[in-house]
Amino acid sequence: MDIQDILARRSIRKYAAEPVTRTQLKAALEAAMAAPSAMHCDPWRFLVLTRREDLDALAELLPYGKMLHDAPAGLIVCGELAAAHRKELSYLLQDVSAAIENLLLGLHAQGLGAVWLGIHPNADRIEGVTRRFALPEGVLPVAAIAVGHPAEAPAPRTRYDDAKVRWL
Repeated sequence: MDIQDILARRSIRKYAAEPVTRTQLKAALEAAMAAPSAMHCDPWRFLVLTRREDLDALAELLPYGKMLHDAPAGLIVCGELAAAHRKELSYLLQDVSAAIENLLLGLHAQGLGAVWLGIHPNADRIEGVTRRFALPEGVLPVAAIAVGHPAEAPAPRTRYDDAKVRWL
């Protein structure tokens, strides 16, 4: 993978009917779990969704998640607060976010498309996902990822903005 591969990774919201395999999902999860985490605490936890009823339920819980109705797979990326460095929410969110980015790159590297859908910090989304998917106490849903074979091909791009960089 090189910089151009990273620039080519885009949010994909339209999917072909082709299924995503367990092998593909596991490879992406391996990439996710290769992310750095504070003091190697690895507080991330993942729910892998492949049943239509679960994907549809998640789509209804997330106001911007309607593409889940057409996605052949999805993930709910969570963090376990007790496992986070110092049991602090800030470390949990940093670690889980790093895992999510690696997950997206791992999916992209396999030719799959995905989109990151926020759950945290929206209380209604957190409560709905926690209840519907029976998350254990102390496990916080941070984001959902819709996954599938792309049925759209946005052009690679950079969002580099020199005005947001200060060189010392």
